[in-house]
Amino acid sequence: MGPPAPATLGLLLLLVLPPLPPGEAAKKATPCKRCRELVDKFNQGMVDTAKKNFGGGNTAWEEKSLSKYEFSEVRLLEITESLCGSSDFECHSLLEEHEERLEAWWLRLKKEYPNLFEWFCVKTLQVCCSPGTYGPDCLACQGGSERPCSGNGHCSGDGSRQGDGSCQCHVGYQGAMCTDCADGYFSSRRNETHSICTACDESCKTCTGPTNRDCGQCAVGWVQEDDACVDVDECAAETPPCGDQQYCENVNGSFVCEECDSTCVGCTGQGPGRCKECIPGYTKESGQCTDVDECAGTEKACTRENENCYNTPGSYVCVCPEGFEDTEDACVRTQTLGSAEVTEEDPTQPPSREDL
Repeated sequence: MGPPAPATLGLLLLLVLPPLPPGEAAKKATPCKRCRELVDKFNQGMVDTAKKNFGGGNTAWEEKSLSKYEFSEVRLLEITESLCGSSDFECHSLLEEHEERLEAWWLRLKKEYPNLFEWFCVKTLQVCCSPGTYGPDCLACQGGSERPCSGNGHCSGDGSRQGDGSCQCHVGYQGAMCTDCADGYFSSRRNETHSICTACDESCKTCTGPTNRDCGQCAVGWVQEDDACVDVDECAAETPPCGDQQYCENVNGSFVCEECDSTCVGCTGQGPGRCKECIPGYTKESGQCTDVDECAGTEKACTRENENCYNTPGSYVCVCPEGFEDTEDACVRTQTLGSAEVTEEDPTQPPSREDL
């Protein structure tokens, strides 16, 4: 039988190879990123092989041999062999496709074009742009290629053949070239080429300086008093902002509602000492809601005969002692004769004939 037809072979590959996970196509690296990664690995390989296999001994011989090794095909082979991982298919494919170009740069063009990225990715393959430029034609970013976005933002598509060159400003900056200060920031330094925006005081929405007296507008949760923005105490409002079983805690510019202690019916703060009232089973002692020991009271909490009382947090339980049976009206002693149980309501009386 002859080799399978191309269509058959393609079908076999589709059956054997697993499908890409959802979203894998979107995560696939761009041509520029793949090229940049290859160049970065190549440059690292140059560092790793610098002065390799030399050190100590005849210095004159080393200098002569090193100069030969530095630009040799042996060194190039050592670098390229370590560029791609065993499972990095895209890296191997890119290297195989452009191996001759890399060899030409290494042997003949390296001195004229020392920057491998610029020569290989930008000029030769044309998949990337120089830093500070973007798009298919590698146009200069807003603010110029030397300082895109005035140094206060990121140029969309910077260094790639993609993007529109618009500025994505850093926090605190705004405007087409990121030279203006955003709300909550003021210009602490500015000249023809540089603009530095510094955060306002937390009480300010807009400001001209660093303190709460430099506010143009107060931030939410703050109010203007005596030429300064001061915190609003929401907890002091006539209508409490928190629930019945919560207490209000003021913080700068806002407030938080915290849960009352479990022993409280309403509270003014944290813990059993800040309860307005106590829940049933607790009483105030020395200003705190404390458990009531119902078993220690003057009146018996457990009223059935032979019954024991055990205090629990906020309540109590009545339990028959060991050797007694719990009936509706009393705890009755239980006696065992052989395998039969005999219950006597009066243990001082002898057993009846029916029980013998």
